[in-house]
Amino acid sequence: MYLPKGFMAGATASGIKPSGKPDLGVVSFLGATAWAYVATTNRAAAPCVLRGRNLYASAEPLRGLVVNSGNANCATGEQGVRDDLRLAELAAEFLEVEPGAVLTASTGVIGVPLPIDKVAREIGEIELGGSLDSFAEAIMTTDTRVKLSEQELPGGARVVGVAKGSGMIHPNMATMLAYLFTDAAIPGAELRERWPAVVNRTFNQVTVDGDTSTNDMAAVFSSGLTEAEPGPFWEAAEVVARDLARQIAADGEGAEKLITVRVRGAYDEADARLAARAVAGSALWKAAVHGNDPNWGRILAALGYSGARFEPERAVIALQETVIYDGGAVPFNGVALSQAMQAAEVVVDIDLRSGDTKSEAWGCDLTEAYVKINADYTT
Repeated sequence: MYLPKGFMAGATASGIKPSGKPDLGVVSFLGATAWAYVATTNRAAAPCVLRGRNLYASAEPLRGLVVNSGNANCATGEQGVRDDLRLAELAAEFLEVEPGAVLTASTGVIGVPLPIDKVAREIGEIELGGSLDSFAEAIMTTDTRVKLSEQELPGGARVVGVAKGSGMIHPNMATMLAYLFTDAAIPGAELRERWPAVVNRTFNQVTVDGDTSTNDMAAVFSSGLTEAEPGPFWEAAEVVARDLARQIAADGEGAEKLITVRVRGAYDEADARLAARAVAGSALWKAAVHGNDPNWGRILAALGYSGARFEPERAVIALQETVIYDGGAVPFNGVALSQAMQAAEVVVDIDLRSGDTKSEAWGCDLTEAYVKINADYTT
């Protein structure tokens, strides 16, 4: 997938990953680039997140992005702070820009020092080009596939997105890195004002296992090289972010099925998001989906503890387009519905009948493979 005007990308295998797979990616911004940024709320945030917040507070444009995978450089003390700064310096030297114009990111195992000497030896081997594919591969950890999405705007501007994420996925934020690039001329102030709401409706509606990561972020970058109307841009940006969010959920560690939860009739957007996210994140419901068990009681229970305002005797729940609860139990063919759940995507539709607001959330089934992946992660 090719980047919009004003961006070039590349990647290499620096030796951070024992597998020898690509683990270092760089994106060059060919001019001063406006950006907006949302990062994890985890109090044990990694140096890259803390540094990113400081860069963002300065409101200065950026000239590049560097990401390493296989090592989170988190909980590594003062050495980790120095290594993150050195990562920025190495990328800046490679891109011939100032270190303060480079955003850093790391993802992988927590508590292990970043082998920055390996990065120093290999970063110069990166070949920059218009394709985002090698970068998308280099930022993966337990992902099984790259995650890319794009939209074209009237007039020729484009929005292109890339993400990684598979485990330790939960709102605010997940173990995910997500970057959107556009050549649409959107002012930096507008990006900063509107980007958090897009993140809330998309990336912060993904949950795989209920664990919020220490490292992760979602950012949008605008080169401003193509005139574009803000309305279509924001519509396209949300489509790309939503698509990437769904890809992350579908690629959850050990996952076999994507779970989509659609809520309507909520009192307000906050309630709609709470309700959808609670169902998508319920371990009991995720296990039921894996076993093709239409156990609607688990959905109702999750709605009840979600914090969303509703009256259970008014709510309606449908599973794979079959109504299974309407203010109380309703008859349905359990065998047929179980068979319908044997699909790549299981959809839950909920009408809270408490208002006129809707939202979606995405998760995945809970499988034996998830336990094995995380039982053996560092051993």
